[in-house]
Formats: sequence, structure tokens, C-alpha cells
Amino acid sequence: MKIGFFDSGLGGLFLLKKVVKVLPQYDYVFLADLKRSPYGNRSPQVIYDFTRESVDYLLKNDCQLVVVACNTASALALRKLQQEYLPIKYPGRRILGVVVPTIEEVLEYKISRLGILATRATVGSRVYIKEIKKLDPKIKIFQQAAPLLVPLIENNGLRWAEPILRAYLAPLINKKVEAIILGCTHYSVLKKMVQKIVGPKVKVISQDEIIPEKLADYLVKHREIAEKISQAGKIIFETTDLAPDFCQTAKKWFGQKIKLKKAAY
Repeated sequence: MKIGFFDSGLGGLFLLKKVVKVLPQYDYVFLADLKRSPYGNRSPQVIYDFTRESVDYLLKNDCQLVVVACNTASALALRKLQQEYLPIKYPGRRILGVVVPTIEEVLEYKISRLGILATRATVGSRVYIKEIKKLDPKIKIFQQAAPLLVPLIENNGLRWAEPILRAYLAPLINKKVEAIILGCTHYSVLKKMVQKIVGPKVKVISQDEIIPEKLADYLVKHREIAEKISQAGKIIFETTDLAPDFCQTAKKWFGQKIKLKKAAY
């Protein structure tokens, strides 16, 4: 069996690349729903439906554990999948997200003013605010939706990103936040640009620097899951759309030659 990684787009490749460095022994399947990406501007029900279909595809294709490497899907679909779908369809399997591990990391910094940069759907879900407030009611949280960033990143438009990013970050800077969560796996490609804009006193929290160690720790604590995952060091890359631009971007982001396969669902 394998570890599945699901993202609505290709941003999860940044995360998978770091995970493979930490856990190179395992077999992986990466799935991007490029045909229907981005999810960030969709309704909650549509996001849930799309995420369930994609996760179901990975579980049907021999994944013991699926990481939903998408904040929008984690915010709006993960809990329902874990509580209602998984126990009936695939008891014994696991679905993990990226929001809770990120929050666990942030709370270790003991900050009082936190900014969140995310998609419109993630911001609208208020998932970061709800989950953080459960653990630290005193922390002040400021959100900023950034709907233009994922399309820019996916379409090789980083040369136009800085002025747009400055506009999105300005309200968070004005609120004097001490740290900013990059609440979308795509945004890890922008972390140096974000740090440049916000300055050295603001901590930029990127999920590609958090999730690999959190996943490794999870597998150590859950040996019954880890022992079912094959260890041949193989990675399968699948997508719902094989447009040439996507193929080139995938190779560039993962940092090596990869072969994309069309997902049949």
C-alpha cells in the first residue's frame, strides 16, 4: 500500500518534494485535480464533492493513508470525510490534513497577533480562527483572502506576483502581526517574496517546512499504519488534466523528471 497526496492543483508537489526527502523509503501516489482547479473560489458543497471523489480514487488505488495537501479541501471537507465517509467506506485507512499540524506549530511560537494568507474559501471557512481559538482564546487573528495567487502560480505568472502580493499583505502588516501563515500549499513558492515584503521581524510560516516532520512523527506513533505502507521508494504522479503546461510546471516544481499519468475518474 502507499501514501496518497491530494491537491486541487500542483502546489502539493512542493510539499511532497520535502516529504520524500524526510521519508524517502515509502511509496507515494500524488494526485492533482487540475481539470477542476482552483478550488478556492468554489462553494463548500462543491469543494467537498470534488475532494471526496479524489480521496476515494486514491483509497481505491491502494493508499493506506491520504494526505489532503490542500488547505481549502482540509478546511471544508476533511472533517466530514474523517467522521462520515471513512468509517463506512474504508475503516482502517486514514485521511490527514494540513491545517491542524500548522496550527500546532504556530502555537509553539507564543505570539499574540497572527496573520493568515489563504484562498477565499479557506478564509470564509474560518477554520484557522476556530481551531486556534479553541487552544488559545487570547490570540488575535487577522485573515486575508488572496484569490489571484493560485492562478498566477499555476500559470507561470510569478513575475507579476509581487505587486499583487504587496496589496494582499498590506492589511496584515498594518495590523502589526508577528507571524503569517501561508495557508495554501501553493504559497510556499512565494515565501521568500513574502519575507522580503513583511521584513525580518515577522515570521513566515510555510507548510512545506512543517508537514514533513509532522507526518514522520505520525507514522512513528501509528506503527499499525506505517507497517502497511510499502517501502520501495516509488512515486506515481497522476492528474485529471494532462495539458502540456501542467506537465512542464510539475517537472519544474518537483525538481526532477517525472511522468504524469491521467487519473481515470
